[in-house]
Parts: sequence; C-alpha cells; structure tokens
Amino acid sequence: MRHRRELKERAGGIRMVLFDVDGVLTDGGLYYGPAGVEWKRFHAQDGYGIRLAREAGIDVGIVSGRVAAAVTARARELQIDECHQGVADKLTVLEDLRARRGFLPAQLAFMGDDLFDLPLLRAVGLAAAPADARPEVRRAVHLVTVARGGEGAAREFLDLLIGFKDRSPAGGPGGRKDRGSPRQGKRRRTIP
Repeated sequence: MRHRRELKERAGGIRMVLFDVDGVLTDGGLYYGPAGVEWKRFHAQDGYGIRLAREAGIDVGIVSGRVAAAVTARARELQIDECHQGVADKLTVLEDLRARRGFLPAQLAFMGDDLFDLPLLRAVGLAAAPADARPEVRRAVHLVTVARGGEGAAREFLDLLIGFKDRSPAGGPGGRKDRGSPRQGKRRRTIP
C-alpha cells in the first residue's frame, strides 16, 4: 500500500489543479458545425467536481494548447479565472502561476492526456491522466483514473483530492457520499 500512502502525501498539499481540455475535460473529439463553429462536449459531473474542489479550498485552472470559444464559455460558467488557451509551452503558465500566486511545485497538480502535456506533468507535485491517455503519459503520472477523458475523469481526480482534505462523516454535508465518482467501485491505478 506504499502507493496509496505516497498518493495521499502528494494530494494533501495540493492547492491548485490544472486541467488540459481536449481529451481531459472533453472526450478529445473535435466537432465542427456547417459554419466551421467548433463544438465541445463537457461532462456535468466534472463541473460539479470543480465547484466542490473550490469549496474544499482547491483552486482550479485550465491550460490548453488550443483556443475555443466553448472553453471560454465553460470557464466563465464554472468561474475559472485561470483559463489559459493557445499555450505553446505549458511550463510557462506554471511558472507564471507560481510567481504570481506563490505556489510551490508540490502544491500544484495537473491532468493531461498527450505527449505535449509531459513537461507540465513532470513539473507538478501530483500528475494524473484519464484512462484513455497516451501510454507514454499513463506511465509518467502518479494516478490514472478509471474514467476516460470527458467522461468524468476530472471529477474522479478531484474527488480523490477532496477526500484527502475532507474527512467529514460519510453522508453528512460535504461528506463522501455526496461526491461519488461516475464509476464508483472500480479501482484506480496508481503508478509510482
């Protein structure tokens, strides 16, 4: 059970979680309407998980290599102030956040799914990936969720972080029963 203990230690100090968008907060598909407008499908449970994370004292941000109006709208709806799109070098966003907000690397977490996420995943205190992330990414992170990107992976990760911070009785206000992940009962795979 060394892996769970290490995961708990890493998760306990997290103050902010950053998420990639395509393949993490969405299913990774790129949908275009007849006029060329891009559509994205977000999971409602991820959105509620973001709200719960903020209530637990964990801030949430977005770092995406692409730019999409749907992401801007979703970030506004979820009151995510740190929404960085069109980012070619995600490490620069991390360094900017650290400088502006006084975070240590161990206080930051990131969930990504593809190769260009690897530098940021390696620079944070807790790195996670959805079940359908690239194999190279799954091997590089501390946690791989049971859920796939866009299907509750972000919520599953946030539930885990909140669970390590919030030890209120099950079923009580803000208790664990209120925050079941979409695929509750299946085991996550932790990776050293």
